[in-house]
This record gives sequence, structure tokens and C-alpha cells, in this order.
Amino acid sequence: MEERKVFTVSNVNKYIKMVFDKDPFLSYVAIKGEITNFKAHQSGHLYFTLKDETSTIKCVMFRNAAQNLNIKLSDGASVVVTGTVSVYDVGGTYQVYVRSISLDGVGELYQKYEALKAKLEAEGLFSPAYKKKIPYMPSRVGVITSSTGAVIRDIINVSTRRFTNVNLLLYPAAVQGADVAQTVIEGIKTFNSREDIDVIIIARGRRLF
Repeated sequence: MEERKVFTVSNVNKYIKMVFDKDPFLSYVAIKGEITNFKAHQSGHLYFTLKDETSTIKCVMFRNAAQNLNIKLSDGASVVVTGTVSVYDVGGTYQVYVRSISLDGVGELYQKYEALKAKLEAEGLFSPAYKKKIPYMPSRVGVITSSTGAVIRDIINVSTRRFTNVNLLLYPAAVQGADVAQTVIEGIKTFNSREDIDVIIIARGRRLF
């Protein structure tokens, strides 16, 4: 039996980058979406994520292109970006290397978010009267997230490093797909029904809700 050749991570990532770079469709593409996680780095580079109803894609606009922008970017803006989709082989991720950006109105997703926020504020759900002070030293913390994702490992590492006696209780929930809302709600109800839970953390994708 012929011995299978084994490749390094760098070999595989460089090969994937080569495949991307040879694809004519990815060499110059226009993509419409809504900006989220926008960050203007001190280097002059712009980093953000472009999203629609079901997907996201990471974007970077380097300083030499960003300095020609005559529009102000922020989370919630609906835009059309043009650029090249390629692979950052060091991190094994693909992203859009943006050359130009044009506004496409206020993002529909952001409008829905603002409308929901206004509705909940009108109902008084953000009133300080409903807020409880977080205990300085919670003895037991309920965590609602995926049992297999990186986020639970991060929470365990950070929590136990800062407070070795913390007690974490996991409620395994869906963090993507149609069942997210239902499983998160079930997790909240479960922890709320217990008197020994001091704090609840709802987490997804290394971001806390």
C-alpha cells in the first residue's frame, strides 16, 4: 500500500490561497451587505464584517485604498464593496480585500434592530427598575452556549483564571440555525427556576449577548 503524503498546515493554506487567486470570479467581485463589527485601526486599515440575513464575510480595506474614501462608515450601513476575495494563509481564513465602497442606504437589518429596540424601550423593558446588580463574587454561573464551541472553553479559562472557586453550569444550546431562539429561551427559563444561579451568561462566537 502506497504511503500517503502528509502536508503541513502552511502547505494546505497556501494551496487554498492559490486556488482562490486563480479564480477569475473572485479576482474582482461586487458584494452588497450590511456592515457590522466595524473597526478603523490606528494603522489606517479598516476592518469589518459584511452580512445579510443568513451569512457573513470578513472584509479588510488597507490604508492606501481607505484614504480615498469620501464616506463615513459605521455599523448598520448598507454598502456595496468591490474587491478581491482571497485567503490570509497565515490564519487560514478568507476575506474580501476591498478596493472601493459605496453606500446603499440604511441597512434593512439595522432598521429592524432599531425598530425592535424602540418597541422594547416603549414597553419599559430597558428601565433600570428591571435591572439587578451583578454580584461581585458570584458563586455559581449559568452559561448558555454550545457545548462544543470555542466560546465555552474561553469562558472556563478566563473564569477559573480570575476566580478559581467559580462554579460554572452549562446549558447546551444551539448557537446557529432555526432553533437558536427557542433553546436560548429554554436555557434562561431553566436557570431562572434555580435559586442557586447568581448570574447567567449567554454567549456565541466568542461574543457575549
